[in-house]
Amino acid sequence: MSSVADMTINPRDAERYEEKDFGFWLYLMSDAVIFACLFATYLVMVGNTAGGPTPKDVFSLDRAAAETALLLLSSTTFGVAAVALSAGERSKVLLWLAITFLLGASFIFLEFGEFRGMIAEGAGPERSGFLSAFFTLVGTHGFHVSVGLVWILVMIGQVFFKGLTAPVASRLMRLGLFWHFLDIIWVVIFSVVYLPGLV
Repeated sequence: MSSVADMTINPRDAERYEEKDFGFWLYLMSDAVIFACLFATYLVMVGNTAGGPTPKDVFSLDRAAAETALLLLSSTTFGVAAVALSAGERSKVLLWLAITFLLGASFIFLEFGEFRGMIAEGAGPERSGFLSAFFTLVGTHGFHVSVGLVWILVMIGQVFFKGLTAPVASRLMRLGLFWHFLDIIWVVIFSVVYLPGLV
């Protein structure tokens, strides 16, 4: 089992990890700008239904609530994995990362089902400006979650084969920032897209 001592790093390496963390924060800020533009586009286009389905016609509060619960729960389980990381408990890190992956994959499964159902009912992204903006915003978030799932699998492999070394721990912490960022974006999507569309 790896111990906390495995994650001890010298000052030069610590400075390098800080630089990587700073670069990753810059990436997250640029991603936030992208999502801000997508939110602005959606808010402008939400009323442009071209005589087609409105948000009330296509949104399901139960499905959106289930997606939200899955993603928020996955954020909690990732937090537990981070606690296990700081305690040097390799097996628990693997367990909680695997649970996080399953919750995130369930979220993607529900979102894919939502998209497939909307398209089958003639409410695809080509139908109106509202639907184009919706699919672009929510689809972009779903793509990010999918990337995060691949990253989780990669980190499970690294923890399993390399242990809780300093480089692995550094990558896990950046993955945590990314995953929690996606949860925040989803909460905004739920609040700005789904709830107003169903009221």
